[in-house]
Amino acid sequence: MLDQLRAEVLKANLLLESEGLVKMTWGNVSGIDRDRGLFVIKPSGVSYSKLTADKLVVVDLDGKTVEGDLNPSSDTPSHAVLYREFTGIGGITHTHSVYATMFAQAGVELPCQGTTHADHFYGSVPVVRPLTKEEVAEDYETNTGLAIVERFRELKLNPLEMPAALQAFHAPFTWGANAVDSVKNSIALETCAQMALGTFQLNPKIGSLPDHILEKHYQRKHGADAYYGQRRG
Repeated sequence: MLDQLRAEVLKANLLLESEGLVKMTWGNVSGIDRDRGLFVIKPSGVSYSKLTADKLVVVDLDGKTVEGDLNPSSDTPSHAVLYREFTGIGGITHTHSVYATMFAQAGVELPCQGTTHADHFYGSVPVVRPLTKEEVAEDYETNTGLAIVERFRELKLNPLEMPAALQAFHAPFTWGANAVDSVKNSIALETCAQMALGTFQLNPKIGSLPDHILEKHYQRKHGADAYYGQRRG
């Protein structure tokens, strides 16, 4: 079932290790087939060196296993919530990459300080509130996803323009048009977080990128009249 999607999700998960985004098994990627309402996700606790397409797990949008002999990632309920609520996304990545996780653990949003950030994220990457004791006890992973959605609604953020969130005391989540695209956003997030820490060290008083430069860099790559890259077709 979903052989092509399995191949893509496998490639995306293996990128986590090759791109230095994970240690041990601290991360997972999923990709969704919107027509069938099913997504493919990494199995829980399986090392990347032993990961194959047939070991990936197919689940529905309630997080229930449809196909697969292994337990899906423990973060599956978080992915399911994001797929249900952010209907334009096609892939999700969750890592504990070092620099982005520093911002998440500190409860500090990642400010847009330069054009590298603006090419990928339309403004500061938001921090999501910590879960309450009751939320953790009730359904930790589902409530993690719901808290992200709640924060985006509060800030009136478009998840297609801001494909990332920093869960307080936890770690980052990113998403994209497909599984590999979500990993690319995780790579960008980690790089921007590392740059931000260095920037603060060099100049603690530095402000955010001026709005007119943010607008230019984001829109030239993602806007209706985008001209970055090569035309297709």
